[in-house]
Amino acid sequence: MEILIYFALIIILPIWASSRVKRTYKKYSKVQTTANMTGAEVAERILHENGIYDVTVRPGKGFLSDHYNPKTKEIVLSPDNYHGMSVAGAAVAAHEVGHAIQDAESYAFLRLRHKLVPVANLGSNFSFILILAGILLGSMQFMLGGIIFFAAAVLFQFVTLPVEFDASSRAMNQMVSTGLIRNEEEPHAKKVLNAAALTYVAAALVALLELLRFILMFIGMNGDD
Repeated sequence: MEILIYFALIIILPIWASSRVKRTYKKYSKVQTTANMTGAEVAERILHENGIYDVTVRPGKGFLSDHYNPKTKEIVLSPDNYHGMSVAGAAVAAHEVGHAIQDAESYAFLRLRHKLVPVANLGSNFSFILILAGILLGSMQFMLGGIIFFAAAVLFQFVTLPVEFDASSRAMNQMVSTGLIRNEEEPHAKKVLNAAALTYVAAALVALLELLRFILMFIGMNGDD
């Protein structure tokens, strides 16, 4: 019964978080801001208000594919957010600018996350191979190695949380202080940002649950010996 609850959690949590983001975004993508500015204009306005002129804003492809690339100094907004004038688009654009501001200020958690990227990628790629080999071969060494690699990927997930929450906080502060949204629009923007943050929380929780499962498996193997 416990194993069924476990698998239900790791399957349902991400689906629920993703569904909530899509519902919230869809709802507030139909609400136009009183500032009548596109997501691209919102991003550029906040960048310039913070004295950042070396970051470009360009349209991307796909649905909610918005991101900030610190290597190329680009904010990439999905087409609807780049061209649209919705509260949802403004919130998403401001959030990505939040990352650009973090980058400009050398925000500690952002720097740490960048350093962890190669370690996290390595952990994601090799941990399951080592863990599976450990299970099939009954090797404690392989199992432990896989757990260590996977723990690095989990650490990356949890370091991502303060980065994302801080970017959302900066986004709200910037939108309010620059007059890009008004009082009645603030709750709408917060709901969009909070829903997006849930996807990162869900991913971190699922990763932690997986890590705990592997640790319990390792302890069980050790006990069998």
